[in-house]
Amino acid sequence: MGIKLITLVVIVLGVLAIAQLMRVYELSSKLRKTGENEISNRDNKLNAKMMLGFMIFMFGGFIGLIWKYGWVGRGDAASVHGHDLDWLLNVNFIIIILVFFLTNFLLFFFSFKYVKKPGVPAFWYPHNNKLEMVWTIVPAIVLTVIIILGLKEWGEATGDAGKEAVRIELFSKQFAWEARYSGKDNVLGKFDYKLTHDEKNPLALITMETIDLAIDNMEHGPVGIDSLEHKLNNRKIILSPEDRDKMRKDLKRKEQLVRLLYQMRNGHDDAMDTTAWDDFIQRDTLYLCKGQQYEFNFRSKDVIHSAYFPHFRAQMNTVPGMTTRFKFTPDKTTEDMRKERGVEDFNFMLLCNKICGTSHYKMKMLIIVLEEEDYNDWLSTKEKATFWDTFNTEAPAEGETEENPAEENQENT
Repeated sequence: MGIKLITLVVIVLGVLAIAQLMRVYELSSKLRKTGENEISNRDNKLNAKMMLGFMIFMFGGFIGLIWKYGWVGRGDAASVHGHDLDWLLNVNFIIIILVFFLTNFLLFFFSFKYVKKPGVPAFWYPHNNKLEMVWTIVPAIVLTVIIILGLKEWGEATGDAGKEAVRIELFSKQFAWEARYSGKDNVLGKFDYKLTHDEKNPLALITMETIDLAIDNMEHGPVGIDSLEHKLNNRKIILSPEDRDKMRKDLKRKEQLVRLLYQMRNGHDDAMDTTAWDDFIQRDTLYLCKGQQYEFNFRSKDVIHSAYFPHFRAQMNTVPGMTTRFKFTPDKTTEDMRKERGVEDFNFMLLCNKICGTSHYKMKMLIIVLEEEDYNDWLSTKEKATFWDTFNTEAPAEGETEENPAEENQENT
């Protein structure tokens, strides 16, 4: 409390001192019989020299920072298209820096060179059509070229991926990432939010079994239709008018949803189930293969997130209710980057670049890029970790075995 009071007193006294100095300056101007708008030749020359000195200081500081901390501090890109983006960004920086030096040099140098001199009137130069054309057309041409190159790079990053590209879905939620690999058929199974089951089907994949699970959960679950009807019709349970009205609205909503689920079940094609059954979900760590093109599909469960791969020069918003996507090809393994940077514990990261809530800071996912042989070894460990395997966790009865329809489909193929 004492320090705050002293600080306040010092600030007040400082303001009063400045006010008194200004008053003294006004009185001295009156004694000299000069107006406040009149500037002496000595003051003009001093300001002109200060302009030139400030320009030299500013340019020197700018060059010194680049010399000490590097060109932009991004480090080398680790994807094929990332090198092209870095080239385009460097072109932008070069243009901006050249314009920065040119315009500021003219601003400060002209202030120094054309300082007001006694008896020399200012030259009136109101307009020049050629100059207007130059500083209108030249920037327009430069911006057009930059925009065209930028749209070309954006189109290549978000365009259709080839058949050889591996499909991966990244599912975002507060506050974590989940990756779904497309499995042996390289086709991501379809999804519908109405099938979400936190334990058995967190990504809401569509199969006949997941539809049946959603219907059963909606009708007979702990907070399903049966439970709500029991609470509303049981006279022994005393509910406030507000709670009763809330339950009725919830019941009506769930009855509508279960009707939609039955419609989905009646129109569902069992042959599509195999595209979902062979998918597998990876949490905490995303494994990629060097030299392999990937197409990433993005979904969000709750709010807008942003999938940011800084080292691969890629970023895409994940929006509730729609799927976004882009593609890239890693061209450096994690080990390559560790040797290149001289950092033994370096790792690629997937970050969320949107402030999506209170725990936004911890929404990240480790990325490990491997050589093809090592990647295939890791991939072989996921053969028994498909969605079929995780969904059917209960052991079959004695003497019975459950066949994975995804594996059966691969054998028939």
